[in-house]
Amino acid sequence: MGRRVALKLSGEAFADPETGFGIHPGTVQQVAAEIAGVANEGYEIAVIVGGGNIWRGLSSAAEGMDRANADYMGMLATVINALALRDAIETAGAPARVQTAINIAQVAEPYIRLRAVRHLEKGRVVIFAGGTGNPYFTTDTTAALRAAEVGAEAVLKATRVDGVYDADPRTTPGASRFTTLTYMQVLEKGLRVMDATAITMCMDNDLPIRVFDITVPGNIARAVRGEDVGTLVR
Repeated sequence: MGRRVALKLSGEAFADPETGFGIHPGTVQQVAAEIAGVANEGYEIAVIVGGGNIWRGLSSAAEGMDRANADYMGMLATVINALALRDAIETAGAPARVQTAINIAQVAEPYIRLRAVRHLEKGRVVIFAGGTGNPYFTTDTTAALRAAEVGAEAVLKATRVDGVYDADPRTTPGASRFTTLTYMQVLEKGLRVMDATAITMCMDNDLPIRVFDITVPGNIARAVRGEDVGTLVR
């Protein structure tokens, strides 16, 4: 059996690099080509997608919308991203399936853990959409949950910075990058790796988290193969 990992893609992995919104075909194709490449090497890849390029539930709730309603809208946005990614992965030459926590039978399978595991064993990329199916939970928490459920060896979190820093490197000159961290250091320092629920779930299930820069070509493949990129939390 190949190495099984959970890859968390935020909405940034789908968006136009200039605006940060929408679905940019070139960006999606680049990500999909890397995923398809390592899937065809024999790695088992579960992908958890966000939806912030289409809808940001938390910021909408802050502006007065009911939080649960805003979160459900965000879950539907993740389904759109998942369908785009599945199409691109299959075009790149690897089989892929979408499973959703919200039942949308016409466009995707419902999330069924054993079926997802079977897909992975068969060499299919499985894309999890719809979050956990519950409001008030982030897609980071979904990534930790699904990774534990399908028996992944690690959570790979793709971002637009090359790891975890002690301050925002885009606004703080001289911010230093961590190569390794413990779960408790992340929680105690309030570092923005993933939300506290996701970090705690990874800690409880002994799931290492690797945070890496998705904008560097080849980094998805390096992270999947277990190479030393970005920051490792364990």
